Amino acid sequence: MHTLFRKDKNYPPRLNDLFDPPNPLYITGNLGLLKMPMIAIIGSRQASARGLRNATIFANQLAQAGFLIISGLARGIDGAAHRATLSGPSMYFTAAVCGTGLDIVYPKEHLGLAAEISQQGLLISELSPSTGPKAFHFPRRNRIIAALALGVVVIEAAENSGSLITARIAADLGREVFALPGSAHDPLYAGCHQLIQQGAKLVCKPNEVLEELVFHKSRI
Repeated sequence: MHTLFRKDKNYPPRLNDLFDPPNPLYITGNLGLLKMPMIAIIGSRQASARGLRNATIFANQLAQAGFLIISGLARGIDGAAHRATLSGPSMYFTAAVCGTGLDIVYPKEHLGLAAEISQQGLLISELSPSTGPKAFHFPRRNRIIAALALGVVVIEAAENSGSLITARIAADLGREVFALPGSAHDPLYAGCHQLIQQGAKLVCKPNEVLEELVFHKSRI
């Protein structure tokens, strides 16, 4: 495990856009991956089959385009995005920002997934080892995801989803925010529709995200 302080050369400079950058930051994995351009893929923990399928498609194609896929190791969309990246036909990379110390995996069923990420990506936390999950850890975790990413793709989110916190922080930081639309009567997409009403870009295909971010990627 690596411990990075703000003064360290490997500390991600994008985190300094936050008014409260994490200090220190704990990381397991290859620190060189912190220099890759990142896209966040986030969404509901209680995801539909359609949402999981879209998370897989977006993660795989955006990783193939050269982005590191970052998410929060949660059930549902997060887990699907991580898995899709790890199972791609080539060596793609993913990062999980955790709401626990890095020696504790939450949820427990992602123990194997976290081990894979540590070998082919990054596990990141501002919480010291042995810190277990608390409800207030996860909204704070979300600000790290938002700051590290060039853009945030919300695959599926209900009206009160924690994904909306990440998306709004991202927008406040000047990051691009994308949301997939769904049925007007599907509560799992109420949060996505709300984001679109507030200015998020409506996207249906990964290429639509890439068209917006290719310029930003070239400036990393």
